[in-house]
Amino acid sequence: MFVFGIDPGCLAPDFPYVPFAAAMDTVEEVLFYRHVAPVPWLMLQKYLRTGHSKKMWNARRVLDASIAEFISLRRERAAEAEAEADLLTSYLACHDEIGKSGAELERFLRDTTLNLMVAGRDTTSSALTWFFWLLTKHPDVEAKVLEELRAHPPLSGAGGHRTAAELKQLVYLHAALSESLRLYPPVPFEHKAAARTDTLPSGARVGPSRRVIVSFYSMGRMEAVWGKDCSEFRPERWLTAAGRFRHEPSYKFVAFNVGPRTCLGRDLAYSQMKAVVAAVLPRFRVEVDAGAVVRPKLSIILHMKDGLKVRVHKREEDGLC
Repeated sequence: MFVFGIDPGCLAPDFPYVPFAAAMDTVEEVLFYRHVAPVPWLMLQKYLRTGHSKKMWNARRVLDASIAEFISLRRERAAEAEAEADLLTSYLACHDEIGKSGAELERFLRDTTLNLMVAGRDTTSSALTWFFWLLTKHPDVEAKVLEELRAHPPLSGAGGHRTAAELKQLVYLHAALSESLRLYPPVPFEHKAAARTDTLPSGARVGPSRRVIVSFYSMGRMEAVWGKDCSEFRPERWLTAAGRFRHEPSYKFVAFNVGPRTCLGRDLAYSQMKAVVAAVLPRFRVEVDAGAVVRPKLSIILHMKDGLKVRVHKREEDGLC
């Protein structure tokens, strides 16, 4: 909705098959293999149009067709003077400032909206999935989050939505989310390439043709970086003695990348996650299904394989905050 202004129906009660969503999942899976598979093998698959290359080709066709349909629908609504607050409509309204037209504008709209979808569609949902799972494993943390939510109720009244300023008051929740992101970063790795021959701190030499995969997942669990309790889920590591949030350098806490590549939506992501937790946790208690197997999926996004199967229990009404 935020990007296209159109609800694809992914969260409908009957969990329908949504081609656009399935294609996005396929692309993320194929991109993972492109990072780790030998280049000659990838080139052979591309030449024969088989394996992951075929899956990517089919997924791209679905994405291109879906995005073209979304753009067409938005143009029709714009012509009918139906003002909407979504990114695609904003781009369409200022196409003169963009300086593109015809096929070039269509490619720009497709690539830009797809980029925004990849950045915001699965990263936040993945982070929340792991966070709620961690809360089920650490009821003491869940109790502290609930205590903070009750101590800072929204001005709109019990059960109301919190403003951005009110969400900033949730310091312990911010710490708990940061700790979850440290252990389970939505983007678990990326690759870098040297502009010219260089030497790493380890002494290994890398040339311009050598790709170096950086594991954010591993960096968040390194004892040399986070201490002997690096494998523990402990939100208190993010708090000072006075109870204020302790900011860590981006080169240490890399869940949002570092330097010029830092995620532009970092603050928005925290606000979205806080808003969801503040809306869900006081109303419902989440219990992981006894038969659920929790493990990560092979993808460029750290999805939980097969999702998180839970039983949801409604809390007492007076627990709303």
